[in-house]
Amino acid sequence: MRKVIIFLFTVLFASPGFAQDLNCQVKVTAVAKDLDVNSNSKRIFEEMEKAIFEFVNNRKWTSDIIQNNERIDCNIIINITKQVSSDEYDATAQIQSSRPVYNTSYNSTLLNYIDENWSFRYVENQALEYSDNESRSNLTSLLAYYVYIMIGLDYDSYSPLGGTPYFEKARTVVSNASSQSGKGWKAFDGTRNRFLLVENLLDNSFKPLRETIYKYHRLGLDVMYQNIDNGRKEIIDCLPNLQKVYRDRPNSMLMNVFFSTKNEELVNIFSKALPTEKPKVVQTLSDIDPSNMSKYQQILRN
Repeated sequence: MRKVIIFLFTVLFASPGFAQDLNCQVKVTAVAKDLDVNSNSKRIFEEMEKAIFEFVNNRKWTSDIIQNNERIDCNIIINITKQVSSDEYDATAQIQSSRPVYNTSYNSTLLNYIDENWSFRYVENQALEYSDNESRSNLTSLLAYYVYIMIGLDYDSYSPLGGTPYFEKARTVVSNASSQSGKGWKAFDGTRNRFLLVENLLDNSFKPLRETIYKYHRLGLDVMYQNIDNGRKEIIDCLPNLQKVYRDRPNSMLMNVFFSTKNEELVNIFSKALPTEKPKVVQTLSDIDPSNMSKYQQILRN
């Protein structure tokens, strides 16, 4: 009888006494059929998780001086689906990041994305090496790529197009890693991949969406503690920008990622809208994000 073995290791190590850029929680979850589970393999997974945690959190990814309370909150959840060899793994990874809403205890999610092609090699006790100038391993390239995407989105939410330097760094990671055997680095690796995501972010046709990220968070959510109606109006005013992107680039990856991240928050925001605002908002959201149309209908019922 084949068994499904599940293990979950979580690290919550204390961060060093100096502030870096990220406050990232790392989980490695292994769900694999016929995986040989023993104390040695468990130790390897624990060491892998610790190594990834330290690589992401202890490295200085930006040139800015970041206070401890300004670090970007994020999660990297790696689900190992197959052990290809003694040190090679196939996995999926869920990447999440958020930013605080000014003067509240609420965190708004900026990215919630699952990468289905997370394949890598990990050798126990071997240092995770990375350089912006070359790809030294698929694992560190994967981690660096998503770190730069998360930083770029965070910076976009605080200043118009502020994340561009970090998206350019992510594009360099893609270029360097394109010779790696792992999938997801090339344009033709499916319809949702790392190449397409960063190319969308740097494509001028998606500039209105990136401007929306700023207006939505800085001019919308961040002012709601003072005047919820004014903040919500700023978000409503963003919808024509999203319509423009949808008309120009329907079914694009970046629009899909944006709405898969934001659809529940949008429902919560507009459920408290004025009765005169709701029908047009629901119609617009349903037109540009038809996959979540049933969720947007909840706005009218609330």
